[in-house]
Amino acid sequence: MTAKLEKEPIGSRGTRLPRDQRRVQLLDAANEVFTSKGYHAAAMDDIADAAGVSKPVLYQHFPSKLDLYLALLDQSCDRLVEIVEEALASTEDNADRVVATVGAFYEFVSSESGEFRFVFESDLTGDGAVQQRLSRVNDEISDAIADVIAEDTSLPAQQAKLLAVSLVGIAQVSARYWIAGGTSTITLDEAKQLVSSLAWRGISGFPLTEHEHRIFQPSS
Repeated sequence: MTAKLEKEPIGSRGTRLPRDQRRVQLLDAANEVFTSKGYHAAAMDDIADAAGVSKPVLYQHFPSKLDLYLALLDQSCDRLVEIVEEALASTEDNADRVVATVGAFYEFVSSESGEFRFVFESDLTGDGAVQQRLSRVNDEISDAIADVIAEDTSLPAQQAKLLAVSLVGIAQVSARYWIAGGTSTITLDEAKQLVSSLAWRGISGFPLTEHEHRIFQPSS
């Protein structure tokens, strides 16, 4: 009889790793457990088993389950900010910049890591530390987009920020709906193009301040 093959744990018990490598290993294991079970159903035992380490080793790096969750949330928030900022800086073509920025949200939710769930679908939003981090990431992304809008249109900062928040809302909510299977017949590229076209038609209607480097152009 053929022995049943079992999934190998992310780590191996007894293997000594440098502290930074061990931390990465534990975060990878925790990401797997939290995304599959959610925060409340996940146990530190589950994470230690997934990482192939003992619980004392896990607690040496993360004193509690919440500390581990917050570390993953920080990592996911930083990644989202990074890819949005990269999208904004990726081109000077106005329409392409909108496509890239909207596309960043779709790429984020479609990543195999599932890290978007920590930012967009956290089951721990009642915790103050989680709320603070989610508020920070939304502000950082909106501020980055608002800076571009204000520079090109000379709109007051508050108006530019409201437009930026609205664009983020369009991209985020539609990406979450798409990844959840609400539009199962629409491919990733089709979804990005469809939603970025909506965003572009809106933002391109605002007057452009004349200067050398243009980000947004009024539609003809």
